[in-house]
Amino acid sequence: MQMLLLGLALGLVVGAVVAWVLASSAATRRTGARLHAAEVEAARVRAVLDAERAATAQRIEAAQADGERLADQFRALAADALATSTDQFLALAHQRFAADHQTQVGELAQREQAVRALVEPLTRTLDHVRTELAEAEKARVEGHAALGEQVRAMRVASEQLRGETAQLVTALRSSQVRGRWGEVQLRRVVEAAGMLAHVDFVEQEQVRTDDGLLRPDMVVKLAGGKQVVVDAKVAFLGYLEATQTDDETVRAQRLAAHARHVRKHVDDLASKRYWDQFAPAPEFVVMFVPAESFLHAAAEQDPTLVEYAFERNVVLATPVTLLTLLRTVAYAWRQDALASNAQAVLTLGKELHGRLATMGTHLTRLGRAIDSAAGAYNQAVGSLETRVLVSARRFADLHVVDGDLPTPTPVNPQLSVVSAPELVASATDQIVALDEHVLGDAASRRDEQAFATERARQDALGAVDPGASA
Repeated sequence: MQMLLLGLALGLVVGAVVAWVLASSAATRRTGARLHAAEVEAARVRAVLDAERAATAQRIEAAQADGERLADQFRALAADALATSTDQFLALAHQRFAADHQTQVGELAQREQAVRALVEPLTRTLDHVRTELAEAEKARVEGHAALGEQVRAMRVASEQLRGETAQLVTALRSSQVRGRWGEVQLRRVVEAAGMLAHVDFVEQEQVRTDDGLLRPDMVVKLAGGKQVVVDAKVAFLGYLEATQTDDETVRAQRLAAHARHVRKHVDDLASKRYWDQFAPAPEFVVMFVPAESFLHAAAEQDPTLVEYAFERNVVLATPVTLLTLLRTVAYAWRQDALASNAQAVLTLGKELHGRLATMGTHLTRLGRAIDSAAGAYNQAVGSLETRVLVSARRFADLHVVDGDLPTPTPVNPQLSVVSAPELVASATDQIVALDEHVLGDAASRRDEQAFATERARQDALGAVDPGASA
């Protein structure tokens, strides 16, 4: 730093000298001496600077030596301190490690216990799941085996059903078999409606007319002694041939033939006029078609078939519509039974009311008799006290007998008066009023029954052909 200042000062001096020399050539001679003096001064300054530089170098060397000595001392002190600190640190670390180890051992035991508490239920659950899986697998294997057996049984049953169906189709080609099958289906529907043979319906009832013997398949008995004739008709061959062909033209021809066959059955039933031979009966006969598809196919080919049958007093009925009609008939029977029960209740009411009136008369007579007997008893007691006991007590006065004779006490009965109107009013008036009331209810129920029967018949006819009912 000093050398820098020295150089700077020297430069300034030299600059000033040069500037002065250049500024005035006339003063050159005067400044020569000054320049020489400046040079001498500069030399002296350089010498001083060199001396200072040497002294500075010595001081630097001494400082370096002191630094090295201090560094050695520091290293020695640091080594001692490090050794001491290391031992202390190791001891402290050992203590800390031991304490941490004990703490961690305790925490580890607690964690192991906690984990064990968590794992044990999972283990039990896994064991349970493993057991259930084994059982499920066993059940699956058994179920698969059972399913295989069922599939094989279904295959065998399907083959048997196919064979039986083929046999049935072959058998139904016979008109007698078709007729018997229709009768069986009709009986099943009637029994499903809750009716009993020979009670609610009669099968194959014969009636001889001038034109021959009539024998409908079934006559259903209605409430009030009325009856409805049901005859099963199976138009099958045309429908079967239509379902077995793939030719649309042939199918249309066979379905048309099937519709004509159904129409022919309608004409045959209409010509027999069963309602005239099984009176009292409504002026129609029910033609039972055993399968919905038979009537549906015929109605598609002949849209006027249902109206055509209605015009001839023939009601076309499938199992569903016939079941509805028969359930309505069963309801009518129940209503008729209720009306019969009402008549029985009426008769019983008349009898009970008459007996109540008679009993009221007897009770009145009995009350009068009891009152009369009480009066006679009181008169006898009075006579006993005033005429008999007076003389009898004289035996005690004469010391013939010991003790007094008992004295009877008079009675004063308080009889309840019969006041019920059923017991005191005229029995005839009451019976007449009851008769009119019950008969009115029975007539009302019969009207409701007839309306319900007619409404059910209209619903059944509408179910066969909704368009016709509309």
